[in-house]
Amino acid sequence: MKLSEFTVGQEFTTKSFKLTQKKIMEFAKDYDPQYMHLDEEKANQGRFNGIIASGIQTLAISFKLWIEEGKYGDDIIAGTRMNNIKFTQAVYPDDELYTVVKVIDIKERKIENGILTVTLTTFNHKEVKVFEGDLSVLLKNDKSTI
Repeated sequence: MKLSEFTVGQEFTTKSFKLTQKKIMEFAKDYDPQYMHLDEEKANQGRFNGIIASGIQTLAISFKLWIEEGKYGDDIIAGTRMNNIKFTQAVYPDDELYTVVKVIDIKERKIENGILTVTLTTFNHKEVKVFEGDLSVLLKNDKSTI
């Protein structure tokens, strides 16, 4: 979708993604090697009573789910920022996550493009909010020839 096809207040809901313990541990080994993501015995004794996903993994899944909706398509030029990142609840193995995306701002920068800002709010299968953050992207406008 081009910048002009979005409207402030518009909402989209993504498909869901089931996060397994194996995926949590594989991600953590590479990107967040802390005990609560990798060491089941220690994690069981900790605050969360078991293995939990990295917040960074939850953010990445939220972003993936939104991108897979295909709304930006080839009209996206680049991401520009993420703000107000909040990890609100732990994500556990076998949680199914989905993201609600709300358009919160549209700024035309040039005739060819502008900045679209959305809030990504991710929930688990129990309807508990686990993540929220704002994402801004540079997006082609309908007058773009790029």
